[in-house]
Order: sequence, then C-alpha cells, then structure tokens
Amino acid sequence: MAKVEKKLVKSKSGYKMVTVDERITSPFTIDEPPWTPDYACSNCQNGECHIKFDFLKRKHHCRRCGQCFCDDCCNSLIELPRMCFIDPVRHCKGCAIISKRESEFFDKHLRILLDGGRFLLRSDCDIDEGDLVVTSDRACVCTLSVDHRYLEFKGDTQEQENIAVQKITSVEVTGPEQDGQGHGVTIHYTDAGGEAAWLKMDVDDTSGQRQQSMSWLAALIKAFKLMPGSQQASSSP
Repeated sequence: MAKVEKKLVKSKSGYKMVTVDERITSPFTIDEPPWTPDYACSNCQNGECHIKFDFLKRKHHCRRCGQCFCDDCCNSLIELPRMCFIDPVRHCKGCAIISKRESEFFDKHLRILLDGGRFLLRSDCDIDEGDLVVTSDRACVCTLSVDHRYLEFKGDTQEQENIAVQKITSVEVTGPEQDGQGHGVTIHYTDAGGEAAWLKMDVDDTSGQRQQSMSWLAALIKAFKLMPGSQQASSSP
C-alpha cells in the first residue's frame, strides 16, 4: 500500500498533521471535542476545585475533553497523537492520565503492528457441515496497513481477505497464557459482504519469530481496546 499523504493544518487547539484524504483517517484517532463556551463556565469544572474565574484566575480549555479549568487543574502539556497534534497540548488532570496511558501504544505497540508477525490461520471457511476440515493451518505474515485501517495477510492464506480494523467486533485470547499473553487470538469481525465471520490466529512456533509474534498479538489487543465501543478482549482456555 502506498504511503499515506498528510498535510499540516491549524485548529484552535494547535497544529495538526492529518491525512489529505479524510476517508483514510486512522481508526485510532478521535475528533477534537467542542469547547465549553466561555459564557457557560464561570467556575473551574474540576469538581474538587470549582474555583471562580476572574481577572487573575483565568480559564483554560483541556484539548482532550473541551471543558474549562483553572491553570492549576489544567497545566499539563502532553502529546495527544489520537488528535494528530504535532506538539504537546494542554490537558486537565483526568485527561492527562488517559493520554499518558495511551502513549505506550503510539510509541511502541503501533510500530510492532506495522512490523507484523507470523501466524497459522484457521477461519469459518475451514468448516464443513459443522466439523473443522482436517488440513494444516495456513501459514502467513500479518501486518497492520500503513494507514492503520486493515489487517493484511501475506503467505499461504488461500485468499484470506484483509480485515477492516473498524469492523472487528471482538478479540478473544486463546491457548495457554504466559505473562498475560496467549498463544493466539480469535478475531470476530464483519466481512466485506456484511456477514459475521471469525479468524483464529495462532503463533507460528516454527518460524523463529515467536517473541515478535507474541508481542504483535499483545499490541493487537491494545489496539482493539482503543476502538470506540469495543468490548474488552476476553480469554478462553
């Protein structure tokens, strides 16, 4: 897939690097919130503060939630890649915790997903009259596309379709667990035809890339949890 073209734009909150084509925006980004109008907030919106604004005590807007706070309650400058800002922006105390928690995904796990992992595949296409077809699992490399919108498969996939990240409905950890990671996952998603489908991905232990593949699965679970309305990844024996 070709490199995603981006452009620099300025919003009221700061400069942002966004895709030229809005249709290929990363599913891990979120829109800027509407700001609470100045006339609608005469006091800091931190319930534990609630100090009244005046000439000396000025109001500030948190770039993540859009609410009004005093400087003491909104003085953290933190990176916010989910809104595509190129520089750190002002956060309230509650939003600062969330953005700091997400930073590991954008700094580390997103790169792991782009690098890919080696897996053995089995899907609902491998079912015949209710029984799994007795065949070898299909070996492949799975990567996240450069625009972050699809899981892409290369190898002996028997035409396994790419999976739209936004069409994933659940991610289930399968197999033995070690340090919170399983040996595989089952992805439930809506396919290109609008039908419910599933794909089981097990780490290919014969590839010599087991640790990279395990890290890829852990990164996928973190990515899924960032999706709006996602279910928490569950585990099964």
